[in-house]
Formats: sequence, C-alpha cells, structure tokens
Amino acid sequence: MVEALSKDYRQAQLNNFDRAMLDYAVKLTREPWTMTENDIEVMRRAGLDDQAILDTNLVSGYYAFVNRLADGLGVELEDFHLEAKEE
Repeated sequence: MVEALSKDYRQAQLNNFDRAMLDYAVKLTREPWTMTENDIEVMRRAGLDDQAILDTNLVSGYYAFVNRLADGLGVELEDFHLEAKEE
C-alpha cells in the first residue's frame, strides 16, 4: 500500500473516505483558488464529518506553509527513507 500511495494514490485501492480526503488535499495544495462548496460536499458524501474535513484542511494548509517557509529560506532537507523493519 505504501508503494502504491507513493507512486500515485489514485491508482491505489482506497476506500471512498480516504480517496475523498486525498483528492481534497491534493486539490487544495495544487489549485487552492478552484476550491468550492462542492469539494466539501464530496467529502461529506464519502463519510467525513466536519471535524475530519477541518483536520484535512488544517494538515494540508500547514504542510504547504512549512514547505514554503523551508523553500523560501533555502533549507536543505535530510535524505530520509522509509524502510520496513524485518522481524
């Protein structure tokens, strides 16, 4: 699942809740000026309540904010790799 999400979440096998949440976050990140009430309604129809919608909005907005701060200050990020632990 992690590999599918990292390549293209739209191709991953997700439930409606997760897909609506990710679609909203991507649209808000890439084209915030195109957001409409319909984007909220899509999330509600997928089962997100007002708190989940707000959380998605806040996390997406915060991530964008922090990245712009880092980019604007020329902050270099450390090379980070997720590796599955073998047990």
